[in-house]
Amino acid sequence: MNDQAWFTSRSADVIGWSRKWSLFMYPFATACCSLEYMSVACGRYDIDRFGAGLPRWTPRQADLLFVVGTISHKMAPVLKTIFDQMCEPKWVVAFGVCTCTGGFYNNYATVQGIDTIIPVDVYIPGCPPMPETVLDGLMKLQEKIEHERQSLRGREVAKLSVAA
Repeated sequence: MNDQAWFTSRSADVIGWSRKWSLFMYPFATACCSLEYMSVACGRYDIDRFGAGLPRWTPRQADLLFVVGTISHKMAPVLKTIFDQMCEPKWVVAFGVCTCTGGFYNNYATVQGIDTIIPVDVYIPGCPPMPETVLDGLMKLQEKIEHERQSLRGREVAKLSVAA
């Protein structure tokens, strides 16, 4: 086996593992689901054991955007700006039925799902979602992060690990 291929494939595993356990979350909370989001961070459910305990209050330090609650069309450009300011790689979680589909607000003022504005990685349904559901969604995101292609110095590791 080529030594360079072995090194780059193992470093991709290490990068995936470290990104999985060090999520820097930016909560974009707008409505009643934000109370349920806060309960997940408390001692009973302890989101910190998944490496996502300290929320970042600036998008430039975050790589995970938690969109929590109803998004109106007035807030949509703000959400898009925050998403654009986040560092790469970045992931998005839609928290609650109003964020995922617009919920029972089927009117002109509410965005009918944030996936019309920004790409979403994990949907957490419910009104409001139970903390166990939030933790399950976070674990599914961690699996996705661990198994996606990791980059090493701007180039994809999968391209480097091909034996010449």
